Amino acid sequence: MKFDFTTFPDRHGMDAIAVDPPAGSEYRKGITVRDGLDHIPMWVADMNFKTVPSIPEALMKRSAHPLYGYFEPRAEYFDAIIRWHAVRKGAGDLAPELIGYENSVLGGVVSALHALASPGDGILVHSPTYIGFTKVMENNGYRAVLSPLFRDQDGVWRMDYEDMEKKLSANPIHCAIFCSPHNPSGRVWEAWEIEKAMEIYRKHDVFVISDEIWSDILLDGHRHIPTQSISEDAKRRTAAFYAPSKTFNLAGLVGSYHVIYDRWLRDRVRKEGSLSHYNCMNVLSMYALIGAYSPEGEQWTDELCSVLSGNVSWAVDHIRQNWPGVELAKPEGTYLLYPDCTGWCEAHGITINDLRRAGFEAGVDWQDGRPFLNENTIRMNLALPRARMEEAFARLDRYVFV
Repeated sequence: MKFDFTTFPDRHGMDAIAVDPPAGSEYRKGITVRDGLDHIPMWVADMNFKTVPSIPEALMKRSAHPLYGYFEPRAEYFDAIIRWHAVRKGAGDLAPELIGYENSVLGGVVSALHALASPGDGILVHSPTYIGFTKVMENNGYRAVLSPLFRDQDGVWRMDYEDMEKKLSANPIHCAIFCSPHNPSGRVWEAWEIEKAMEIYRKHDVFVISDEIWSDILLDGHRHIPTQSISEDAKRRTAAFYAPSKTFNLAGLVGSYHVIYDRWLRDRVRKEGSLSHYNCMNVLSMYALIGAYSPEGEQWTDELCSVLSGNVSWAVDHIRQNWPGVELAKPEGTYLLYPDCTGWCEAHGITINDLRRAGFEAGVDWQDGRPFLNENTIRMNLALPRARMEEAFARLDRYVFV
């Protein structure tokens, strides 16, 4: 490989909550790690890999000029997004006027909610679901109407279309949040699945907010299908949100964007985002995106997906072979595992809290999966060098799943 995915960077003191949780945080509170063991970060969704060199190169080149005043996005910013979507996602019809800056995907989701719904309205969302969705809905006065995913006979997460129809018929819902690829399950939806969902949304005249922040992190050759590409109607009724942050570890730089084809919808989302006067691009985040969405960024992303595919396959095989009672679907995208530990806990007379604590004491910093709306679950971040990941699993074998 051209790029380094084997070095485990020391992030302590470098503004990373993954390794230095904020003072007063409940995370790891009151837990002491076993003697001789360090912390292995496997919780918050950022990666323990150095990003592609073209990003710091772009940042350093721009920061060398000692003025950072008011600015407008460069043409290269839009050109980079348009080229990236054409090459990586098959979207060859983008134009600068369809692209709009967002401080974050969640901020864009809130702007779209404000444009499409009123406080107290129900918003359809699949569960388990990203904790950010439930938080922003609650914080802004919207009501989550959950349509549970289910695992089929092959263990694959699927949408329950009958349940979606039932919920949309029983509730005055005008807006849905769709996550593609799905967090936390890791499903990369196939075209026919998105087509069927979008047909239901068309039938019930529901607008769709599509979070596609994970669309570059694809495992084992899976292919992302942009929600807006499914049909002309899907293109009209969907506001899609993207960012280079998950792909390139840029969350601390802040910078996402929307793609909205319909002018009526685009104008309203932009108006909502403009009201606070805080939804403004940082000049360095602009250069970070340009550096990321480059030919070197493409090669780096391909290597990243290969490394993550190997990590996920190894971890899933290990769990299935060694942790009886722990069930999980193999992710097709993202770098997250979402194992259900119900069987293990019941067989050993322990709670999920007991299990989590034992992992923390072994220095494996994993995440409680219950806020994602599924009981007895853990969310595990596998975006770290293979040697450290295998060490984490060896500790779990020795101290937790025994």
